[in-house]
Amino acid sequence: MTDVKRTIHFGMLGAFSCGSAEEEKTGNSALLGKMGKKALSFLQYLIVNHRRHISSEELIEQFWADKGSNPYNALRNMLFKVRNLLKAMFPDQEAMLLTLSDCYAWNPEISLELDAEQMETFCLKAKRAAGEEQCRLLGQAVSLYKGDFLSGNDADWARNQRQYYQTLYLDACKTVLPLYYKKEQWMEAVNVCSQAYTVDFSIEDFTAYQMQALIALGQPEQAVEKYEAFRDKMLQEYDMPPTERIEQLHTLAVGLHKTGMDDEDIFRLVCEDEQDSHAFFCTFSTFQSIVALERRHMARSGQPSSLVIISLGREAVPTTDGRRLEKILLDKLRTGDPIARLEAGSYILMLTGADTESARLVISRIDSAFHRTYRNSGAKLTYRVAGLGGKES
Repeated sequence: MTDVKRTIHFGMLGAFSCGSAEEEKTGNSALLGKMGKKALSFLQYLIVNHRRHISSEELIEQFWADKGSNPYNALRNMLFKVRNLLKAMFPDQEAMLLTLSDCYAWNPEISLELDAEQMETFCLKAKRAAGEEQCRLLGQAVSLYKGDFLSGNDADWARNQRQYYQTLYLDACKTVLPLYYKKEQWMEAVNVCSQAYTVDFSIEDFTAYQMQALIALGQPEQAVEKYEAFRDKMLQEYDMPPTERIEQLHTLAVGLHKTGMDDEDIFRLVCEDEQDSHAFFCTFSTFQSIVALERRHMARSGQPSSLVIISLGREAVPTTDGRRLEKILLDKLRTGDPIARLEAGSYILMLTGADTESARLVISRIDSAFHRTYRNSGAKLTYRVAGLGGKES
């Protein structure tokens, strides 16, 4: 009969932890809390590299790179401190950390189990699997991610590992979400999206799949709230609106949220007065639809309309001057004139009922208003005008 190895679990994803949940409750967390920052990082480095022997030179290079007074003595003192800590946390376990020939290794009678390694194993297995098995493995992988790898450790070695596991986690989330969608596992999708969004909100999939799941669960109002939070954060952080995919989900959610109205309610909603007196800022796809409708109207009425592309020029500060130009366009154009962003600092707009000459006069007034309001801006507005029939001037 062979002896069974003792297995010790280490939590590396999120808050660092040692041992079982019961051992954590009975004092391990308190003991770790008393360690200095460098000693804790030293212990974590040994744990992360538990599968191999670690030389004295490697540890000195990692933790005493300045080669100050007697780094070997500092290393011996650190090992003494760490061994005492391990003895206090696991009093029934002898000689957990062994000294070999100028290197150090974990006692082979102990098996170390790391949640980060478990997540990595599930992800690698999922790449070779398909269907239900792939979905199960990815679900197990993402459930292990309780936060960034050793989030309190700012050492270079930890930051590199942190980026690796974060990328592994986000890729797993992006892969499992369409599987949950196909299987209509809406609550699982919501849970994955909620956590993944806190890691990297800018990945559109996490908002899109969460909105889709909420709509499928009959909670369109929560989908609208999710859209609004995402839109505000994208504008604040990147000065970019949501993509057409997100906008379409928002339109669907709003429509479903309005269900239950009678015919009079619907007519009143469609025909109610627009309270906003500004021009109409929309996505490029919506702008295309408005232009298509206007072209049909022109065929019946014979009334001219013009398109204008207006840009800030190379001397502009894209984010700052972009916001300034948007404000001027919204304030100075007529109510309902549609505007869409083409790229940073470049916009397209439609002037209904204006021929190309009238359009140039309008843009001249926009130019004057911009430079009168923002005298210190280096932006030089340029524009091109074309009749909606296609003639450019």
